[in-house]
Amino acid sequence: MLEKLETMRQEAENDLQSITDLQTLQKVKHDWLSKAGKVTELLKAIPTLEPEQRRPFGIGANEIKTMLTERLNALEEQLLDSAGSDLKLDLTIPGFDFTRGGLHPTRQMRDDLNQAFLSLGFEIYNGAQITTEQSAFDNLNFKPDHPARETMDTYWIAGTEQKSAKERYCLRPHLTGASVDYLKEHGAPARFVYPGMVYRNESTDPGHERAFYQYEALIVEKDFSFASGRLLIDTILERVFGKPIETRMRAGFFPFVEPGFEIDMRCQVCGGKGCGVCKYVGWIEIMPGGVPHPNVLLAAGLDPMEWSGFYINIGLDRLVMMRYGIDDVRLFHSADLRFLEQFK
Repeated sequence: MLEKLETMRQEAENDLQSITDLQTLQKVKHDWLSKAGKVTELLKAIPTLEPEQRRPFGIGANEIKTMLTERLNALEEQLLDSAGSDLKLDLTIPGFDFTRGGLHPTRQMRDDLNQAFLSLGFEIYNGAQITTEQSAFDNLNFKPDHPARETMDTYWIAGTEQKSAKERYCLRPHLTGASVDYLKEHGAPARFVYPGMVYRNESTDPGHERAFYQYEALIVEKDFSFASGRLLIDTILERVFGKPIETRMRAGFFPFVEPGFEIDMRCQVCGGKGCGVCKYVGWIEIMPGGVPHPNVLLAAGLDPMEWSGFYINIGLDRLVMMRYGIDDVRLFHSADLRFLEQFK
């Protein structure tokens, strides 16, 4: 068998001497070092030998393998170097312009709000984008015949239409349902924010989209004044815009707060003069707000006679429109790089 090793060594040397190009090199490498190659066959033969022959045969086979590997690698480097020696470089040709990415303007606004709320002791919470009828409506004091439950407003998941509220699924139409989920899990007192995308089955226009971002904030404490909530709104807007922002609060009905308010800010696109974004009234609604409804607190397992608080749900895309003077919310999800490159 040792004579066979010497014959194989000489055969390997002859094959190495025959290499003149990369194609031949790859063939020799496959013939000798692949899983079905000659070296592999040599190594597989070791267990069939007599015990006293196995060690010297194994050493010899591995020496052939090492020799082939080193010589083939060296030859490959030489052939690659010589193949590139004829290349002519024209250093006057302009180089390639690498495209630099950037954060989406809505993401930038979300990060700014996160920093503002974190500085005030809030926690950032995340939840699922698919929710149930119970979480999105029942826990939030929506009546069984409320129009928001209809398919004309909410995207329901096919196949769950006839199931119970706990098993009837939809794309989350708002973030507020997660408030109850959070309170059930963490209890009170609580201060948290909850950013994310929501989905509404509605007609689009410069101020409305079917898929858009909200940013919810909730405080639940035993003694939290409504005036403190108003101060919270003004403080956050001033942090985001870098200047005091004129706001107003109008009485409004929302099933999950009592009392409830529509919270508007002076339109920053037109400066309050009136435009298509603010529907020519000078003000734009950016969030509902108010005190959590007693039924919502009960759904979260809290005593409404003991706990109260303050809730707001910011239309994040609309806030970005105010920051940059954008007059059409549909531009955010258009994937138009000409629009997005302005915010790098």
